[in-house]
Amino acid sequence: MSAQPSRSIQFDDQGNLRHFLTIDALPAETLVQILDTAESFIDFGLREIRKMPLLRGKTVVNLFFEPSTRTRTTFEIAAKRLSADVINMSATRMSTTKGESILDTVRTLEAMHTDLFVVRDHASGTPHLIADHLPSHVRVINAGDGRHAHPTQAMLDMFTIRQKKDDFSRLRVAIVGDILHSRVARSQIHALSILGAREIRVIGPRTLIPTDIQSMGVNATTDMTDGLDDIDVIIMLRIQRERMDGQLIPSEQEFFNRYGLTEEKLRFARPDAIVMHPGPINRGLEIASSVADSSRSVILNQVTNGIAVRMSIMARIMGGSGR
Repeated sequence: MSAQPSRSIQFDDQGNLRHFLTIDALPAETLVQILDTAESFIDFGLREIRKMPLLRGKTVVNLFFEPSTRTRTTFEIAAKRLSADVINMSATRMSTTKGESILDTVRTLEAMHTDLFVVRDHASGTPHLIADHLPSHVRVINAGDGRHAHPTQAMLDMFTIRQKKDDFSRLRVAIVGDILHSRVARSQIHALSILGAREIRVIGPRTLIPTDIQSMGVNATTDMTDGLDDIDVIIMLRIQRERMDGQLIPSEQEFFNRYGLTEEKLRFARPDAIVMHPGPINRGLEIASSVADSSRSVILNQVTNGIAVRMSIMARIMGGSGR
């Protein structure tokens, strides 16, 4: 299945955002509007009544062929705060485990008047395949597909960066770790490029950096000292054990010694640099606890912001105002 949807799949005939599948096909205007809309939702969780009627009467199905408690939960909370009815379906109790195809499963659910599918799968391209076979009134959001993309994670990261740093055009951003297997990194690079980041660097072992990564407009290095020099934002990635083919790092301890973010390595970045991580964190492998829990860390902000950003994306694609 193809992992590269055309722009026409994501937009309707009027130019409104129909699906949210990948970031690289989107204009900067659309990304900024998603961030601006999320801004209006950010304090919503502090209200006594945490409901608004934007998706009242709509049904959202979280269709997760790959487990992810954090992502599924934030999508569920986001949909419920918009007053949608939410159904959570995981691969362990779905008919696909009995031989029914993904499209058969989706068509069955769509026949029950589903309005929005939030899809996550270990295979690249599944959300795009589903979007290409649904009627025009049904929407799809990519909640992570294989090694390809995780666009809502990238957008909540962009929102967090904008909260703390404001102007992307002045920022140098470093993405550290398992770039090769990371759908998050790919979506982050696309989003940062579209929003005009001054420089994007990727740092990691040679075995975990794609050979063609520079074609995405980033600078690659295997040295943390050089890579973190004068950096404003550090994004640490999770070691993707479940997506690795063979032994790509000598040992976890050696990886931490060379690429784990410690207070000592953090000193190479700018004094006001922020530290991010999409989670879940492997403490002592990707990042030291003293850094993860420090005032420089905005990791918990990312979790909180995920609800507002996913509310924004759902509201825009369901409301037909996604241009």
